[in-house]
Amino acid sequence: MTDLYDHPIMNRWPPVNPGAIQLYSLTTPNGVKVSIALEELGLSYDAHLVSFETRDQFTPEFLALNPNNKIPAIIDPQGPGGKPLALFESGAILLYLAEKTGRLLPEGPKRWEVIQWLMFQMGGIGPMFGQVGFFHRFAGKEIEDPRPRQRYYDEARRLLGVLDGQLEGQDWIAGEYSIADIAIGPWLRTIRDYYKAPEQVGWNDLRNVPAYLERFLARPAVQRGLKIPSKD
Repeated sequence: MTDLYDHPIMNRWPPVNPGAIQLYSLTTPNGVKVSIALEELGLSYDAHLVSFETRDQFTPEFLALNPNNKIPAIIDPQGPGGKPLALFESGAILLYLAEKTGRLLPEGPKRWEVIQWLMFQMGGIGPMFGQVGFFHRFAGKEIEDPRPRQRYYDEARRLLGVLDGQLEGQDWIAGEYSIADIAIGPWLRTIRDYYKAPEQVGWNDLRNVPAYLERFLARPAVQRGLKIPSKD
């Protein structure tokens, strides 16, 4: 892709500002990671709603951007070397935006501490909390066998305990606010407020995570990013 308009997705979601990053997303916990990061970093972007209700994620145009049919995805018209860059997977996008701006990802050993906690979210918190949602709130709640449900409750509780220990004595997961917090915070909000499973995962037994989530949600950029892209 040598020009922004060479990509098929432009036929379905034309850019408003062709010079801005093009975000294709939905306000899921994975989706808002990127809108929050863009708001925190002050980058110019167009937000395009990929509606699951109308199965936008399965259209040929979107699949040309992400063959895995998942949000979020971006196209940066000013990617490396000044050429457009198409990118999917929320963790990869967070790393890219941090690298692009030189923010939210420190240098030196702290850099790898942030990355390890980003991977902790990607490989642990996201998939396991998502299973809690399936078995606690969605179709899985109809399964009579309690063992799958309890397995994910227990694993979510364990992961929250790990996070709670890491937050002892510090405000943010790696000491300073970073892309690791942007990855983790939306999932904490989801399991507490959307999946409505705080009791099942031991939320009230945690010493540090509840206050951590409130600090995260109080950030103005987070408050904005949680609402993007709008369904209006």
